Amino acid sequence: MVKIISVSLNEKLLEEIDAAKRFLGFSGRSEVIRAGIGLLLDDLRAKEKLRGHAECVLVFVHEKKFEDSFTRVKHKYEGIINTQVHSNFCNDKCLQLCVLHGPAEKINGFFVDIRKNKRTEYAKLVVP
Repeated sequence: MVKIISVSLNEKLLEEIDAAKRFLGFSGRSEVIRAGIGLLLDDLRAKEKLRGHAECVLVFVHEKKFEDSFTRVKHKYEGIINTQVHSNFCNDKCLQLCVLHGPAEKINGFFVDIRKNKRTEYAKLVVP
C-alpha cells in the first residue's frame, strides 16, 4: 500500500533534486527521493551490522589548511588504522582513505569523530 506524505524542502534542495532527476534519468522527484531514502537506509543497515571485530574503509575530504585537526583525530585511532592514503586534490582539498581493522565500537567512534568535525566536506564509511 502506498502512503502519500508531505515534505517541506527549500528551493535550493528542489533544484538539486531536479538536477539529479535529469542527470540520472529519473521520471520524477518522488523517484529521486525514494532512491535517496533507499541509499540512506542501506547505509544504516550496513552500519548496524558493525559488531565485534570489523574491517571497513573510511573515505573523507577536507580542505588542506585544516590537515592538523584531522591528523589529531587519526592519532587517536592509530590502533585501528591498518593502511592510509592521503592525496592532494586541486583547489587545496585533501582526500584521505583509511583501511580500518578492529573493534566495531572504535571504528564507529572514528567515523563519528570525522563526521562531527565542521571542516569535513565528505565522509563515507564503507562496510563490506
